[in-house]
Formats: sequence, structure tokens, C-alpha cells
Amino acid sequence: MTFASEQMPASTAPARESECLQVRDLIAGYGGPPVVRGISLGIQPGQVAVVAGPNGAGKSTLVKSIVGHLPCAGGSVTVGGKDITNYPAEKIARGGVGYVPQDEDVFTSMTVLENLEVGGYLLRKREVARRIAEVMEIFPALGQMRSRPVSRLSGGERKMVAMGRVLMLRPRVLILDEPTAGLAVRLTTELFEGYIPTLAATGVGVLLVEQKATEALRVADWGYILVSGQVHVSEPASTILSRPDLGELFLGGFTSLAGHDDTEQEQPTGQESGN
Repeated sequence: MTFASEQMPASTAPARESECLQVRDLIAGYGGPPVVRGISLGIQPGQVAVVAGPNGAGKSTLVKSIVGHLPCAGGSVTVGGKDITNYPAEKIARGGVGYVPQDEDVFTSMTVLENLEVGGYLLRKREVARRIAEVMEIFPALGQMRSRPVSRLSGGERKMVAMGRVLMLRPRVLILDEPTAGLAVRLTTELFEGYIPTLAATGVGVLLVEQKATEALRVADWGYILVSGQVHVSEPASTILSRPDLGELFLGGFTSLAGHDDTEQEQPTGQESGN
């Protein structure tokens, strides 16, 4: 086993099938200078990894390039050892990447059950009912609300429906983009302390992009702090939480990074939970 101090250059690190998701040297942008430049990260099954950083750090660009909504100009994205770089979004979903966007993540005019059925649109008809039962076993509350229109649900309940809909395809990794946006404090706590650990317990790798970084890191195994389109900190979540310069990191500060390697540190393959 390797440790964070035993850094392996991202360009020489092979993709491992044990990893749900591996991003290597990713470059992406919108036609001008790249927004993200050489980002590398990885997630193991059942692990929660948090991507945080100041506004403009490149978090949304990173997510869009992973899920096929934005072309990658360089680098690679692999799932279970299979290269899915620049695949169409639908093929990426088939390949094991579930994505819950910040907005428009549910169909409010449909019931809970109908939303789950839509989530299984790539499945054979006979598989849909079985997958719905599996999702409701993970989130029993969905079974109690199955006939209820999503428009009548709370923000937290809608987010549960969104995650359940994506789970219909049994993804290897689930990417949640700002899942607490617009949620009340109680519902945010419920998501961090209830929903996300429940998801990880199923063996799904969870990549959580979140502005409420401190709360997210408390339930995470690993953390990546992005600044100006690059990973400036890659450490166990508990280590990041103990850093005296934590607040400056989230604001994009650099002065207190003295004594830490400013180059990107990669999460070691086979790394155990950092919590």
C-alpha cells in the first residue's frame, strides 16, 4: 500500500479496475484557455470523495467533462479500467457513471415511481421492476411515496428521488453536483449523514462536488481542493479538516500552503479510508 507522501506522477499511474473512477491529467474548457488543467483523481468502491474549492476553481467544468457534457481536450477518464473519455453522455451512463445535476434533477410533473421508471430507460422492460425494488430497499422512504407527485415533495425528498433515479442503472460511481443547493440546514444534515453514507454502503463510489465543504468532508474519505483549475490539495478528508489553513484553502489562498507540495498530489491506488 502507498501513502499520500509517496506520490506517483499522474501521467505514469495506470488505471486500475478496482477503482470506480479514475481521472488522469484532464484538460477541459470552453474554447479559450483551459479551465481545468491536468486534474487527476480516483475513487474506490464504497468511498466518498469530495471536490471543493473557491468559486471559479473549475469544479463544474470538471464534472461536465467527466459525464460527457463537455469535451475533454486532454487526459483520460476511466471507469472500472475502461476508457470512456469523450463518450456521449448516454454511453457514459451505460458505462457506469451516474450523475445528479444541481438543477432539474427530477421530473416534477411525474410521480416518484414514474421518475424511477424514467431512470431505467436504458433497461429491458422486465428489469425495471426489479431495479425499482432495489432502489426502494436502499431508500425505503421512496416506497412510501411511490404514488406521490414529485411536485409535492420537500427539497430533501426530491434529492432522494434524483439519486434513486440515477441508481436505476446500477452505476459504479455516482457524481453529485452541489446536492445541498437550496436545502434547509436540517435537510442538508440529513443528506450528509443519511443519504450519502447509505449510498456508499452499497459499494457505489460517490464523488461529491460541494460548496459546504466542511460538512461534506466530515462524511468523506478523501478530499480534493481545486484552485484555479488544478488540484492543490489531495489528502484524507480528516487531514484536510485538521489543517490550520482550511479557510484560506476554500477561499483560494496560497500563502499558507508553505510546507505543502503545491503540485497535484494523487490519491494512491488501493488507499484505505481516510476517516
